[in-house]
Amino acid sequence: MGDTATTHHTKSANNGANDNQIGFKSRVSVIGSGSWGSVAAKLVAFNTLNLSSFHVEDANMLVFVTPHQFIDNICKSLVGKVRSDAEAISLIKGMEVKIEGPCLISTYISEQLGINCSVLMGANLANEIAEEKFSEATVGYRNNREIAEQWVQLFTTPYFMVTPVQDVEGVELCGTLKNVVAIAAGFVDGLDMGNNTKAAIIRFGLREMREFCKLLFSSVKDDTFFESCGVADVITTCFGGRNRKVAEAFARNGGKRSFDELEAEMLQGQKLQGVTTVREVYEVLRHRGLLELFPLFATVHEICSGCLPPSAIVIYSEKKNIFPV
Repeated sequence: MGDTATTHHTKSANNGANDNQIGFKSRVSVIGSGSWGSVAAKLVAFNTLNLSSFHVEDANMLVFVTPHQFIDNICKSLVGKVRSDAEAISLIKGMEVKIEGPCLISTYISEQLGINCSVLMGANLANEIAEEKFSEATVGYRNNREIAEQWVQLFTTPYFMVTPVQDVEGVELCGTLKNVVAIAAGFVDGLDMGNNTKAAIIRFGLREMREFCKLLFSSVKDDTFFESCGVADVITTCFGGRNRKVAEAFARNGGKRSFDELEAEMLQGQKLQGVTTVREVYEVLRHRGLLELFPLFATVHEICSGCLPPSAIVIYSEKKNIFPV
């Protein structure tokens, strides 16, 4: 599994350790690593009666929380080893870009393993959740409300509130695209352009997020953008996330130091998801001939790839507004 590790938890119905009583029995396997993986395991453990080791084949609830560039190898290693009645949930930001078009991580997991996959996204900085500061998240599900409620109960704690939304594509894309907007916000911070400019960039970014979601999936609901996975996650990531932090350093260095170099120096082994997502989004738009309709997303890519200076982040706003405000 590359740089990932697997933590297994057996989850039971009546947890005497807390008041969060859960009316079902499951074996939950958390497949992941890093700060967010550790936090996810902690949340699951709160609602777990017994902690024990077992093979992933025995789990009927799988939690995927890895950098999305690892998901291909992970799924390949699990093919034929997962129960046919298992349910999965993805906490992974990103998407697979293929010749035939973009594929969401939840869809990829479902196709590779032959099981249903929901998603959990939200305004969740791992270090704050680890410190048990109040946070909230959104579970995106397709059709089965009962399964969604089980995921809600599994992750809910006194300091972590979870809400289900029947819009898996909208929830997942919000969690993915927010990192593109955060990089743009980081450029603004690195150039000391001020809060007014940053607020404008965030608004423009939210608009392009919505249109990109609608472009790929017409079923995406407007209300989804007002859940934790939407506006709240964008705000948190644009002010406190690692993508914003590294993008700020990139801009302060005039784009002369690469994101890879800054990632290695600043993140101490953590992975920067945003730059990969920027490239994936750009490829989707380029393939469809729609770059001019998404000037912020296109400009962020041009800056990240060294074709434009960081100061170009505000030039795009002078272009014609294609979408209604």
